[in-house]
Amino acid sequence: MDETYWDTLYRTRDQVWSGAPNGVLVVEISGLAPGRALEVGCGEGADAIWLAEQGWRVTAADISQEALTRAGEAARAREVTLTLLHSDMPATPPPPAAFDLVALSYFPLHRALGPASLRALAEAVAPGGTLLVVGHDLAAGHDHQGHDGTPIRMADFYAPADFAEALGEGWTTLVNETRPRVSPAPPGTPHTHDTVFRAQRHN
Repeated sequence: MDETYWDTLYRTRDQVWSGAPNGVLVVEISGLAPGRALEVGCGEGADAIWLAEQGWRVTAADISQEALTRAGEAARAREVTLTLLHSDMPATPPPPAAFDLVALSYFPLHRALGPASLRALAEAVAPGGTLLVVGHDLAAGHDHQGHDGTPIRMADFYAPADFAEALGEGWTTLVNETRPRVSPAPPGTPHTHDTVFRAQRHN
């Protein structure tokens, strides 16, 4: 799933995502003091816009320029400001210690990139900051289909819990669990539960 795949997807669909912020993000981040946030794989911008509305200074990153265009339009309609970043993360890592929150929601991290890719994303969290990773729970053995119908082997991708081993010292794990989805799964999908990993970097 490269840049061409995602650009084609956004060009051929009027709307790809629901337009609502991820329920896990809302639950886990509400109450944190706003600061600098990096939303990795921002898509059409719902999570990034919600964060901006809570007072965060948000960098919304995506591999697809088409997605970023939509996110920018949506942000202007909601009268919030996003910094839009066209970037292939984690192949091109974000700057280290630059964000008080780094959030990844259902973001595909291929195991072929190795554990260094997880550490590169985590290193973008500033001391005292938060890393939040949310994924689909497919423990029952379900695989996934891309938006074009292509089968995707989920075993080829890192799960949120894999960050626990990759971080090493200097972090406190606050959440590492599977829970029912905050919002119902789309019809016809097996995604009834989320896996959630949240950690705080030591000062």
